Amino acid sequence: MKTVFASEMTEVELEALLKKPAFDTVELGEKAKARIAAAFGEELTAAQVVERIVGDVRAEGDKALLAYTEKIDGVRLEAQDLEIKESEVDAAYRQVDADTLNSLRKAIQNVQSFHAEQLPKTWLTTREYGSMLGQKCIPLERVGMYVPGGTAAYPSSVVMNAVPAAVAGVKEIIMVVPPARDGSINPLYLIAAREAGVTRIFKAGGAQAVAALAFGTDTIPKVDKITGPGNIFVTLAKKAVYGYCDIDMLAGPSEILIVADQTAEPRYIAADMLSQAEHDVLASSIVITDSRELADKVRQAVEQQLALLLRKEIAALALERNGLIVVTDTLQAAMELANLSAPEHLEIITAEPFRLLPYVRHAGAVFLGPYSPEPLGDYFAGPNHVLPTGGTARFYSVLNVETFMKKTSIISYTPEALAAVSADIIRLAEAEGLTAHARAIQIRS
Repeated sequence: MKTVFASEMTEVELEALLKKPAFDTVELGEKAKARIAAAFGEELTAAQVVERIVGDVRAEGDKALLAYTEKIDGVRLEAQDLEIKESEVDAAYRQVDADTLNSLRKAIQNVQSFHAEQLPKTWLTTREYGSMLGQKCIPLERVGMYVPGGTAAYPSSVVMNAVPAAVAGVKEIIMVVPPARDGSINPLYLIAAREAGVTRIFKAGGAQAVAALAFGTDTIPKVDKITGPGNIFVTLAKKAVYGYCDIDMLAGPSEILIVADQTAEPRYIAADMLSQAEHDVLASSIVITDSRELADKVRQAVEQQLALLLRKEIAALALERNGLIVVTDTLQAAMELANLSAPEHLEIITAEPFRLLPYVRHAGAVFLGPYSPEPLGDYFAGPNHVLPTGGTARFYSVLNVETFMKKTSIISYTPEALAAVSADIIRLAEAEGLTAHARAIQIRS
């Protein structure tokens, strides 16, 4: 983990440190390359792998989906095994303790309450001569949500994708999740899905699952939109199918940026940095502070806490690659750098954090004060944790209820209302050389 001083660096150098590379420039590790070579019999880039998988699933449906599930995930299934049965979900409840289930239900309630406040309204207003204009907000009919597997289980991702879709009024919420080597699904995934409103669950992961959702197979229905994070193959697959269906965003590795002053507790900051670093080796943890003393203490606290982590090897490598402490002259300068980074998670741990909130322009979610740590948002507070990464907070929003809705305009004019504006419309249509447009107005005059 590096410590740098902003006053000793150029703006270009700082930008290079703070801005994350685009998701599709992430290099595959040696293990991933070896798996690709073993599965495909040749060296392929991630983009080439995804192009092949998406094309095959689009053309061959379940046949290709099952073949790639065996080839890549090492799980042999038949088509009838893909969908999770209700009895399997019932059995999952017997595998999870009551306290964990109770906590999960509390979290779901918080997420439901928060997202209910986001519901847009259908409206209709009356204008001159009895004309009416309005907007109708319509939920999507069927959405697909991808839940990652990998080195950890993420039932919270089930909640964060399914609840806003259910609140929006989506009729069918289809979930895909990679099966374990024995073909099983983590019971917490199944419970979270039922509790959060998922209607159907399928054992499928990777680019092949995304393609199945986008184009449909004999077993997995075609959806209108795909949401949820995944690895580079999942993200590239979402990019490849965009246009055949909608997607939420192109998500990359997790990241946190903490703006802190001398009043901050170093142990808290270290813990929050590590909470992101343990996700995977590509995760990013950055601190920007106007206190050199705090910078030194945070570094020491990170070293002490790292040794206690179950996933310390992953976190250590993430910090080595993407851990950074930047010392600035002022907190104002720190906020400018934070906006330059446009982080997924932005924590502000200062004496008066709300005074810095107006300066936030680019961030997925903002956590104010020492008792609002990032995991609070990940699991329980209520706002969504599916957030833009890799600097895309400059133009992407957090996953929300409107992600699962579309808006349709409503126009109703009376004869008098149309007559009052006919000349203007005809003039504009003729200026564009669209005489048929003009005639459609003239014929009603």
